[in-house]
Amino acid sequence: MKKAVTLATVATEFLSRPGLAPTTRLTYEIVLAPMLAEYGSWSIEIISKQILVEYLNNLEHLKYTTHHKHQAILQSLMNFAVSQGYIKFNPISGLKQRPPDREKGEHLSDDKIKYLTPEQLEILYSAVKSDRRMNAIVYLLHRTGCRISELLALNLSDVDVKNQKFQVLGKGNKQRWCFYSSDAASALNKYLKYSRHKNSNALFTAQHPTTLKVSRLSYHTLHEYWLKITSSYPELNGVRIHDLRHTFAGERVGIVSLEELRALMGHESIQTTLRYQKVTSQKAESAARRAFDALMSTGN
Repeated sequence: MKKAVTLATVATEFLSRPGLAPTTRLTYEIVLAPMLAEYGSWSIEIISKQILVEYLNNLEHLKYTTHHKHQAILQSLMNFAVSQGYIKFNPISGLKQRPPDREKGEHLSDDKIKYLTPEQLEILYSAVKSDRRMNAIVYLLHRTGCRISELLALNLSDVDVKNQKFQVLGKGNKQRWCFYSSDAASALNKYLKYSRHKNSNALFTAQHPTTLKVSRLSYHTLHEYWLKITSSYPELNGVRIHDLRHTFAGERVGIVSLEELRALMGHESIQTTLRYQKVTSQKAESAARRAFDALMSTGN
């Protein structure tokens, strides 16, 4: 008879994964400690959706953003259990996050456009480093701001490797050049040299596991890879691959003009570009603190 694997055993393996930063591991341990104290000795197979939902509901004392973090870490733990074959499916996959409670003074952030933080980017690049194809895709999306559909539609002949640029056909059948950095060029060159299938015109290729037929990488396949990667890291919970395009734009606001950013992004309307010009709460706080520091240093 197969010996039951406990939640504590799975959590220990989850926390022992290579590549976890010590501070991240400590955060996970703190978040999971109450859960393990109550259910650690239970078999992972009997940890149901009802148990996990009731546990999360009992964390009502946490502010909603912290509650989201706890839920994300639990979801990642259960995804890990699935990947190791301990359970067949994640019992809280797709569970909606707790909304802010206005009676507690909680409000949604005014940052409608999602950006990846420097910490999230560091985790993402570390996660895709061993996959040359995904590594190249992430670099190109982040460094050029092109749309996913535009990147996947490229043929190898569309890329000017020497000058680190490629031309895409965007919305309204308008062509534009996308320019990429040296680190993206390095990632792309490694993919082209070692991982790209040669018997296809497509820049990004995929091979069917059974028929071995080579075809253009589809959005569906790319999305599955993305979910597999991001579900392993609570910090990337809810991050979409399209958010790399927003990150590109956010990094360039204030560095290039709005018209230049519009051209780089391929926006038909300047109103679309203006979304990135709005000051978010996080940026406003940063600006306010810089102003305070400047005033204090001058003695005003």
